[in-house]
Amino acid sequence: MVSLKDIAAKCGVSVATVSKALNGHKDVSDATRDRLLKVAREMGYFPNAQARALKTNRTYNLGVMFLDAADSGFTHEFFAKVLNSFKTAAENFGYDVTFINKNIGGRIMTTYEHCKYRNIDGILVACTDFTDPDVYELINGDIPVVTIDHLFDCRTAILSDNAAGMKSLVGHVHGKGHTKIGFIMGNKSSVAEKRLAAFLKECAARGITIDEKYILPGDFHNADVTYERTVQLMKLKNPPTCIFMPDDYSAIGGLNALRDLGYKVPDDVSIVGYDGIGLSQIISPKLTTYRQDTNEIGRLAAKALVELVENPQTFNEVLLVDGELIEGETVK
Repeated sequence: MVSLKDIAAKCGVSVATVSKALNGHKDVSDATRDRLLKVAREMGYFPNAQARALKTNRTYNLGVMFLDAADSGFTHEFFAKVLNSFKTAAENFGYDVTFINKNIGGRIMTTYEHCKYRNIDGILVACTDFTDPDVYELINGDIPVVTIDHLFDCRTAILSDNAAGMKSLVGHVHGKGHTKIGFIMGNKSSVAEKRLAAFLKECAARGITIDEKYILPGDFHNADVTYERTVQLMKLKNPPTCIFMPDDYSAIGGLNALRDLGYKVPDDVSIVGYDGIGLSQIISPKLTTYRQDTNEIGRLAAKALVELVENPQTFNEVLLVDGELIEGETVK
């Protein structure tokens, strides 16, 4: 069986350095940690989980609570990529990842109870409904928590910069001459509200007045609802020349609606999406959108959660992650 001493001898470092690297201590550089982890894997080293748990009083297991209104699971590309990045980064820190639900062998329990049952060291909350009682139980509990795209006063949050995204998109369509701009919201959530507020703020800053009839409720990741809302907008007496869709996936519904109504995109009507998922650049025409940096969101979430687990006195923080405009072909 390969030991820490074997790895240390192979790499020319001390046993203490190997131990720190494999346990995610911050006083080992990223380059050294990556090198030692690589060698450990190549040599077939596996730590004794029970011994490590007794020594550190940790299970090296992080939980993930993932819920979205559409119950889309891993077909939701944005969340799937964030969670994959989170899992990869967590594993590099020496942690396993467990997805937490409410049903264990037919027994119903809260997410907090499941975390306790599994001896979870910390949990990532990635969902669209942060008003869920299960979320509040976690936020008010004693388990380290990091949230994605929602801010609680007492917890660390990793936020995609929605204000910057909307500013970039509004600037792009306004630069093409659009002032009659429709906006289909996502389902009621802090993300949808922030995007709408940022959209209206940037429009106002540019002297664009948005008719209230141009703003309609909708759903994230729901092409059918977006289809209906697009038809509703285009049947107005004075329809918009450009429509902001809830996200890239939903924009497919908007494209289909415009096609069925006899409009060409972007010759007759322009549209923009949000997220920058792979599908957005495969469809024709390629979607004008704002790509969120899912890899960075997931990486920062794992790093922040591990720091909270290993250093309980760590201050909670809010980290904003930039994205980028993808010009695509749907704005003219």
